[in-house]
Amino acid sequence: MPDMFSDMANADPAIVKVFADRLEERARVPAQQAMLNDYLARLDFPDRARVLEVGSGTGPVCRTIASLDGVGEVVGVEPSAEFVRVANEVSSGLDNVRFEVGNGSALSFDDDSFDVVVMHTLLSHVPDRSGVLAEAHRVLDTGGQLAVFDADFAASTVSVMADDPLERCIDAFREGFVHDPYLVRHLVADVTSAGFEPGPMVSHGLVERPDEAFLVGWIEFGAGVLAADGRISAELANAYVAEAQRRLDAGTWFSFWPFVSLIARNGSR
Repeated sequence: MPDMFSDMANADPAIVKVFADRLEERARVPAQQAMLNDYLARLDFPDRARVLEVGSGTGPVCRTIASLDGVGEVVGVEPSAEFVRVANEVSSGLDNVRFEVGNGSALSFDDDSFDVVVMHTLLSHVPDRSGVLAEAHRVLDTGGQLAVFDADFAASTVSVMADDPLERCIDAFREGFVHDPYLVRHLVADVTSAGFEPGPMVSHGLVERPDEAFLVGWIEFGAGVLAADGRISAELANAYVAEAQRRLDAGTWFSFWPFVSLIARNGSR
Protein backbone atom coordinates (compact mmCIF):
# COMPACT_ATOMS: atom_id res chain seq x y z
CA MET A 1 0.00 0.00 0.00
CA PRO A 2 1.51 3.40 -0.96
CA ASP A 3 2.31 6.11 1.58
CA MET A 4 -0.83 8.22 1.78
CA PHE A 5 1.14 11.25 2.93
CA SER A 6 3.22 11.27 -0.26
CA ASP A 7 0.14 12.28 -2.30
CA MET A 8 -1.84 14.33 0.20
CA ALA A 9 -2.64 16.88 -2.51
CA ASN A 10 -4.99 14.34 -4.12
CA ALA A 11 -6.26 12.63 -0.96
CA ASP A 12 -9.90 12.41 0.06
CA PRO A 13 -10.93 15.61 1.92
CA ALA A 14 -12.02 13.59 4.96
CA ILE A 15 -8.57 11.98 5.15
CA VAL A 16 -6.89 15.37 4.77
CA LYS A 17 -8.98 16.72 7.67
CA VAL A 18 -7.92 13.81 9.89
CA PHE A 19 -4.24 14.35 9.13
CA ALA A 20 -4.51 18.13 9.55
CA ASP A 21 -5.94 17.63 13.02
CA ARG A 22 -3.26 15.07 13.84
CA LEU A 23 -0.45 17.41 12.74
CA GLU A 24 -1.71 20.15 15.04
CA GLU A 25 -2.27 17.66 17.87
CA ARG A 26 1.25 16.27 17.52
CA ALA A 27 2.75 19.75 17.52
CA ARG A 28 1.20 20.45 20.94
CA VAL A 29 2.87 17.46 22.62
CA PRO A 30 5.58 18.85 24.93
CA ALA A 31 8.10 16.17 23.96
CA GLN A 32 7.61 17.01 20.29
CA GLN A 33 8.11 20.70 21.04
CA ALA A 34 11.28 19.89 22.99
CA MET A 35 12.78 17.98 20.05
CA LEU A 36 11.92 20.79 17.65
CA ASN A 37 13.45 23.41 19.93
CA ASP A 38 16.56 21.27 20.40
CA TYR A 39 17.51 21.10 16.74
CA LEU A 40 16.42 24.66 15.98
CA ALA A 41 18.82 25.81 18.71
CA ARG A 42 21.68 24.23 16.73
CA LEU A 43 20.98 26.43 13.70
CA ASP A 44 22.85 29.69 13.13
CA PHE A 45 20.19 32.11 11.96
CA PRO A 46 21.75 35.21 10.39
CA ASP A 47 20.10 38.55 11.14
CA ARG A 48 16.77 38.83 9.29
CA ALA A 49 17.13 35.23 8.17
CA ARG A 50 14.90 33.99 5.38
CA VAL A 51 13.71 30.46 6.17
CA LEU A 52 11.91 27.90 4.00
CA GLU A 53 10.11 24.85 5.32
CA VAL A 54 9.46 22.21 2.66
CA GLY A 55 6.42 20.11 3.48
CA SER A 56 5.06 22.55 6.04
CA GLY A 57 1.72 20.83 6.59
CA THR A 58 -0.54 23.02 8.71
CA GLY A 59 2.38 25.22 9.73
CA PRO A 60 3.30 24.52 13.39
CA VAL A 61 7.04 24.39 12.69
CA CYS A 62 6.91 27.60 10.66
CA ARG A 63 5.05 29.33 13.48
CA THR A 64 7.73 28.30 15.98
CA ILE A 65 10.56 29.45 13.70
CA ALA A 66 8.84 32.78 13.07
CA SER A 67 8.96 33.52 16.81
CA LEU A 68 12.74 33.14 17.03
CA ASP A 69 15.06 36.13 17.37
CA GLY A 70 16.78 37.07 14.13
CA VAL A 71 14.26 35.42 11.81
CA GLY A 72 12.94 37.83 9.21
CA GLU A 73 10.62 35.74 7.03
CA VAL A 74 9.38 32.16 7.05
CA VAL A 75 7.86 30.55 3.97
CA GLY A 76 6.09 27.22 4.06
CA VAL A 77 5.61 25.12 0.92
CA GLU A 78 3.08 22.31 0.97
CA PRO A 79 1.42 20.33 -1.88
CA SER A 80 -1.96 20.06 -0.12
CA ALA A 81 -4.10 23.13 -0.78
CA GLU A 82 -6.23 22.28 2.26
CA PHE A 83 -3.18 22.13 4.52
CA VAL A 84 -2.10 25.53 3.16
CA ARG A 85 -5.56 26.95 3.81
CA VAL A 86 -5.45 25.75 7.43
CA ALA A 87 -1.88 26.99 7.86
CA ASN A 88 -2.74 30.49 6.64
CA GLU A 89 -5.82 30.56 8.87
CA VAL A 90 -4.00 29.46 12.02
CA SER A 91 -1.06 31.80 11.33
CA SER A 92 -3.13 34.85 10.42
CA GLY A 93 -1.80 36.86 13.39
CA LEU A 94 1.85 36.48 12.33
CA ASP A 95 3.17 39.01 9.83
CA ASN A 96 6.43 37.20 8.98
CA VAL A 97 4.96 33.84 7.90
CA ARG A 98 3.30 32.84 4.64
CA PHE A 99 2.36 29.58 3.00
CA GLU A 100 1.93 28.51 -0.59
CA VAL A 101 1.02 25.41 -2.52
CA GLY A 102 4.09 23.86 -4.11
CA ASN A 103 6.16 20.77 -4.76
CA GLY A 104 9.47 20.31 -2.95
CA SER A 105 11.10 18.82 -6.05
CA ALA A 106 10.18 21.86 -8.21
CA LEU A 107 10.34 24.95 -6.00
CA SER A 108 9.29 28.32 -7.44
CA PHE A 109 12.07 30.32 -5.73
CA ASP A 110 15.25 31.79 -7.16
CA ASP A 111 18.69 30.31 -6.59
CA ASP A 112 20.44 31.34 -3.34
CA SER A 113 17.25 32.88 -1.93
CA PHE A 114 17.12 31.32 1.58
CA ASP A 115 19.45 31.16 4.57
CA VAL A 116 17.87 28.04 6.10
CA VAL A 117 15.76 25.19 4.70
CA VAL A 118 13.88 22.93 7.12
CA MET A 119 12.46 19.47 6.39
CA HIS A 120 10.53 18.35 9.46
CA THR A 121 9.24 14.74 9.19
CA LEU A 122 9.15 15.14 5.42
CA LEU A 123 11.78 12.98 3.70
CA SER A 124 10.50 9.62 4.95
CA HIS A 125 7.31 10.36 2.96
CA VAL A 126 9.00 11.56 -0.26
CA PRO A 127 9.42 9.23 -3.28
CA ASP A 128 11.77 11.69 -5.06
CA ARG A 129 14.14 12.35 -2.16
CA SER A 130 17.11 13.26 -4.35
CA GLY A 131 15.02 15.81 -6.25
CA VAL A 132 13.83 17.49 -3.05
CA LEU A 133 17.36 17.68 -1.65
CA ALA A 134 18.68 19.04 -4.96
CA GLU A 135 16.09 21.81 -4.88
CA ALA A 136 16.99 22.66 -1.29
CA HIS A 137 20.64 22.92 -2.35
CA ARG A 138 19.67 25.22 -5.22
CA VAL A 139 17.56 27.69 -3.23
CA LEU A 140 19.97 27.84 -0.28
CA ASP A 141 22.62 30.52 -0.28
CA THR A 142 26.23 29.33 -0.12
CA GLY A 143 26.94 28.50 3.50
CA GLY A 144 23.22 28.22 4.24
CA GLN A 145 21.92 25.44 6.42
CA LEU A 146 19.65 22.48 5.83
CA ALA A 147 17.88 21.06 8.89
CA VAL A 148 16.39 17.58 8.55
CA PHE A 149 14.35 16.02 11.33
CA ASP A 150 12.67 12.68 10.81
CA ALA A 151 11.54 9.54 12.57
CA ASP A 152 13.32 6.21 12.50
CA PHE A 153 10.04 4.53 11.66
CA ALA A 154 11.67 1.11 11.33
CA ALA A 155 12.50 1.19 15.06
CA SER A 156 9.18 2.58 16.31
CA THR A 157 7.37 0.11 18.56
CA VAL A 158 4.50 -0.47 20.97
CA SER A 159 5.68 -3.94 22.02
CA VAL A 160 5.46 -4.84 25.71
CA MET A 161 6.17 -8.56 25.18
CA ALA A 162 7.63 -10.98 22.68
CA ASP A 163 5.39 -11.36 19.61
CA ASP A 164 3.16 -8.53 20.77
CA PRO A 165 0.04 -8.71 18.53
CA LEU A 166 -0.26 -4.93 18.38
CA GLU A 167 3.07 -4.77 16.57
CA ARG A 168 1.27 -6.20 13.54
CA CYS A 169 -0.73 -2.96 13.39
CA ILE A 170 2.46 -0.91 13.61
CA ASP A 171 3.88 -2.86 10.65
CA ALA A 172 0.71 -2.19 8.66
CA PHE A 173 0.85 1.49 9.57
CA ARG A 174 4.38 1.71 8.16
CA GLU A 175 3.16 0.08 4.94
CA GLY A 176 0.36 2.61 4.50
CA PHE A 177 1.92 5.78 5.82
CA VAL A 178 5.69 5.77 5.36
CA HIS A 179 7.49 5.73 2.02
CA ASP A 180 10.90 4.83 3.49
CA PRO A 181 10.95 3.68 7.14
CA TYR A 182 14.77 3.40 6.94
CA LEU A 183 15.31 6.98 5.75
CA VAL A 184 17.41 8.18 8.68
CA ARG A 185 19.82 5.27 8.28
CA HIS A 186 21.11 6.59 4.94
CA LEU A 187 20.42 10.28 5.53
CA VAL A 188 24.09 11.31 5.75
CA ALA A 189 24.83 9.68 2.39
CA ASP A 190 21.77 11.30 0.83
CA VAL A 191 22.57 14.87 1.91
CA THR A 192 26.24 14.42 0.99
CA SER A 193 25.27 13.26 -2.51
CA ALA A 194 23.12 16.39 -2.85
CA GLY A 195 26.15 18.62 -2.24
CA PHE A 196 25.77 19.35 1.47
CA GLU A 197 28.37 19.10 4.21
CA PRO A 198 26.59 17.17 6.99
CA GLY A 199 27.21 17.74 10.66
CA PRO A 200 26.68 15.02 13.28
CA MET A 201 23.40 13.18 13.50
CA VAL A 202 21.63 13.65 16.84
CA SER A 203 19.17 11.09 18.20
CA HIS A 204 15.95 11.98 19.99
CA GLY A 205 13.88 9.32 21.72
CA LEU A 206 10.21 9.81 22.56
CA VAL A 207 8.62 7.48 25.09
CA GLU A 208 4.96 8.43 25.06
CA ARG A 209 2.91 8.97 28.19
CA PRO A 210 -0.56 7.38 28.18
CA ASP A 211 -2.18 10.82 27.99
CA GLU A 212 -0.01 11.70 24.96
CA ALA A 213 -0.19 8.37 23.14
CA PHE A 214 0.00 9.47 19.53
CA LEU A 215 0.92 5.97 18.40
CA VAL A 216 -2.52 4.71 19.45
CA GLY A 217 -3.59 6.28 16.17
CA TRP A 218 -1.12 4.00 14.43
CA ILE A 219 -2.96 1.00 15.91
CA GLU A 220 -6.29 2.29 14.62
CA PHE A 221 -4.88 3.07 11.19
CA GLY A 222 -2.88 -0.16 10.90
CA ALA A 223 -5.80 -2.32 12.01
CA GLY A 224 -7.93 -0.60 9.40
CA VAL A 225 -5.36 -1.31 6.70
CA LEU A 226 -5.19 -4.99 7.67
CA ALA A 227 -8.99 -5.32 7.61
CA ALA A 228 -9.38 -3.39 4.35
CA ASP A 229 -6.82 -5.66 2.68
CA GLY A 230 -8.66 -8.76 3.91
CA ARG A 231 -5.72 -9.93 5.99
CA ILE A 232 -7.78 -9.91 9.18
CA SER A 233 -11.46 -9.68 9.99
CA ALA A 234 -13.18 -6.48 11.08
CA GLU A 235 -13.76 -8.16 14.45
CA LEU A 236 -10.04 -8.76 14.93
CA ALA A 237 -9.25 -5.20 13.86
CA ASN A 238 -11.66 -3.94 16.51
CA ALA A 239 -10.03 -6.26 19.04
CA TYR A 240 -6.60 -4.76 18.32
CA VAL A 241 -7.96 -1.25 18.90
CA ALA A 242 -9.72 -2.40 22.08
CA GLU A 243 -6.48 -3.89 23.39
CA ALA A 244 -4.66 -0.61 22.83
CA GLN A 245 -7.41 1.19 24.76
CA ARG A 246 -7.24 -1.42 27.54
CA ARG A 247 -3.51 -0.74 27.97
CA LEU A 248 -4.18 2.98 28.12
CA ASP A 249 -6.88 2.53 30.75
CA ALA A 250 -4.70 0.15 32.78
CA GLY A 251 -1.66 2.40 32.61
CA THR A 252 0.39 -0.28 30.85
CA TRP A 253 0.62 1.43 27.48
CA PHE A 254 4.17 1.78 26.12
CA SER A 255 5.39 3.22 22.87
CA PHE A 256 8.80 4.35 21.69
CA TRP A 257 9.19 6.68 18.73
CA PRO A 258 12.83 7.46 17.85
CA PHE A 259 13.83 10.53 15.82
CA VAL A 260 17.03 11.89 14.30
CA SER A 261 18.07 15.44 13.42
CA LEU A 262 20.83 16.51 11.08
CA ILE A 263 22.16 20.00 10.30
CA ALA A 264 24.09 20.30 7.03
CA ARG A 265 25.84 23.24 5.33
CA ASN A 266 25.43 24.18 1.71
CA GLY A 267 28.96 24.12 0.33
CA SER A 268 30.33 26.12 -2.58
CA ARG A 269 28.73 25.44 -5.97
